[in-house]
Formats: sequence, C-alpha cells, structure tokens
Amino acid sequence: MICRMWRGWTQKQNADAYEAYLKNELFPRLNKELRDCGYRGFHVLRLAREDEVEFVTLVWFDSRDAVRSFAGENYELPVISPKAQSLLSRHSDHCDHYDLSGFEWPRGPEAVDPT
Repeated sequence: MICRMWRGWTQKQNADAYEAYLKNELFPRLNKELRDCGYRGFHVLRLAREDEVEFVTLVWFDSRDAVRSFAGENYELPVISPKAQSLLSRHSDHCDHYDLSGFEWPRGPEAVDPT
C-alpha cells in the first residue's frame, strides 16, 4: 500500500471551499475513475495557522504503478486542477510516496470513529 502525501495552503477565506472541493469533487471522481486501477481512498488533514490554513492530503493506492495511472510517469509532481489552483495560495511542488508499514485503529468500547 502506497500513501501519496502532499501539502497545500489556502487563505483562511478559501479553506472551506477548498475542503469542499476535495471531499465533494476530487476524491469522489478519483474513486469513480480509479478504484479499479488501485485507488483505495484518502485522508485530509487541516491545520488553521495564524494567516493561512494548511492541508495535507494522504491518498492511498495499491502500488506505485497505481499512482502512475493517476499522476503519470513523473508521479512525484502534484496534479492540481484549475479549480484547486484558484483556491490555493501556495503548494508543495512535489508529492512524497510512503510504503505503509503498519496500521491499527483502536478496538473495543473506547474506540473512536475517526470521521
């Protein structure tokens, strides 16, 4: 399992619109178009800072070949739509790709639903 991690920043007034774009447009489209090619889901992290809001996207794929099916041969370059570009104030110029080496959600009555 591969995690494609990327960072982007918005001005505070664009943060909700950017988050809505990710959750309501981008990731549903990826699920529809790429689930049979190895796309497995996403996480979005959001951190309000003094002057801006930082977003970290964690996008999950079966393999680097599956990442290439989405991002092309230069898969370390971010894929940023015109709509996302209009909402971002700045962004990382590359994506990092991590191999998942462990994972566990807490179990039992104390378990917390992450959503």
